[in-house]
Amino acid sequence: MSDTTEDIYAGSQERNFMGHPIGLSVLFLTEMWERFSYYGMRTILILYLTKYHLFGVDKASMIYGAYAGLVYMMPIIGGYMADRYLGSRKAVTYGAILLVLGHGLMAFHGPAAYMDGDTVVRDEFYINVFFFALALIIGGVGFLKANISSVVGALYGPNDPRRDSGFSIFYMGINLGSFISMIIVGYVGEVHGWNYGFSLAGIGMLFGLLVFLWGQKYLGGRAEPPHPEVLKEKSPIGINKEYTIYLFGLVMVAVSWVMMQYDEMVIQLVGISGLFMIAFILYYAFTKCEKVDRDRMMVALFLIAVQAVFWALFEQQAASLTLLADQQFNLNFLGMDILASQVQTMNALFVISLAPVMAWLWVAMARKRIEPSTPAKFGYSLLIIGAGYIIFAWGMGLDDSTSKSFFWLIFIYFALTLAELFLSPVGLSMVTKLSVPKIVGMMMGTWFLFTALGNNVAGWISSLMGSTEVGVASGTLDMAATMDLYTIIGYSSVGVGVFILALTPILKKGMHGVN
Repeated sequence: MSDTTEDIYAGSQERNFMGHPIGLSVLFLTEMWERFSYYGMRTILILYLTKYHLFGVDKASMIYGAYAGLVYMMPIIGGYMADRYLGSRKAVTYGAILLVLGHGLMAFHGPAAYMDGDTVVRDEFYINVFFFALALIIGGVGFLKANISSVVGALYGPNDPRRDSGFSIFYMGINLGSFISMIIVGYVGEVHGWNYGFSLAGIGMLFGLLVFLWGQKYLGGRAEPPHPEVLKEKSPIGINKEYTIYLFGLVMVAVSWVMMQYDEMVIQLVGISGLFMIAFILYYAFTKCEKVDRDRMMVALFLIAVQAVFWALFEQQAASLTLLADQQFNLNFLGMDILASQVQTMNALFVISLAPVMAWLWVAMARKRIEPSTPAKFGYSLLIIGAGYIIFAWGMGLDDSTSKSFFWLIFIYFALTLAELFLSPVGLSMVTKLSVPKIVGMMMGTWFLFTALGNNVAGWISSLMGSTEVGVASGTLDMAATMDLYTIIGYSSVGVGVFILALTPILKKGMHGVN
């Protein structure tokens, strides 16, 4: 017997807008502006570090990797706080406030570094202000990122076939914000001043906060605290638990500020945290769950872990690929002069173009019962991105000039984006489908924790590409080392993709009908 329409859509938000729950439009706009701020700042970060503060490729890449790693690590804490106490609405609001403060502080960056003989002279006070601004952003994302994705999942019932499509639309909002910001913030930052670019990113985050506050009434109560009365109880420090959590958020900021100054330790912290979370979730699965739920969580954990490989390759676009565009490519394309920071807009432009097609494709294939399973999509993603780097490195070897064809940048960004659409929005949907409802926020946080590991590894990989030649500027890439590393990570990704595809029948069985 087939499911009835009522069974399929049971648990979904009843009020719809253009075929999807109305709350999706609010979350779409909120995330669009939040990503405007995040990607706007990120698109100029590596250039800012190498050109304004005169950090070498190694140190600038490690700072970027530590920042990106902590940004995606902190949602494990924010997800737990929302699941247990705050609810997603309060957590997202608090996170947005921290983000507005952090992006605003980025505008105050002090004097530029300069060379005194062979010594780089930097204003250490403003370097610490810069790290504190990054720490506020890290704390803000920690409370916002995992929780807003969890609310998207809550708008759909467990069997609603629109779920993957809804996440793809949500993902398009992310990339619409990033596309606009990379053009505007990148231009303003490189041409008119880095601080003006960072200021624009802060204004974007303020818009995101205002949109979310205005649109909370359209979420249908799906983001409220699980036990509102608990938040009013006194904590051991003499204030209610809600304000205690907000103070704890400031402690997160302080810890992040310290960690940014010891960037090499972050990858160890993220790795250890990942192992701890796997152990905790395994304990929960084997002590609190029935067999079906336990099997589903095992599949989710495996896919959460392997996605770190994807992000280690994907996030080169904000590190080594941006430096490569700045130093090695002819950035005049079809008569337009493109800035190095604006090259990253290709990822967002491709997502905006392809996301509706992919959203339609998954639904159409599902109706015909030929849609690839979630594990298969992960395998294909890693094959695509790995092959992209292998071919890109081969293409770079054909031309030893410093004015390479823009075609190769178009190619690698297309490969990155196609792989992204096979994995990232599908992965967010997978976590909400396979997780036990009581810990879905924590599982989403674990997803971002392994995204953090991938981002951190991306910074480490990029740090190995700096030139060691005497007399070469410290911010210059070593092309031979860069292409060798691109080839190595490409083949590694292809190998992991083949491994996942080989395991797909077993993983699909463990999902017990959820796809």
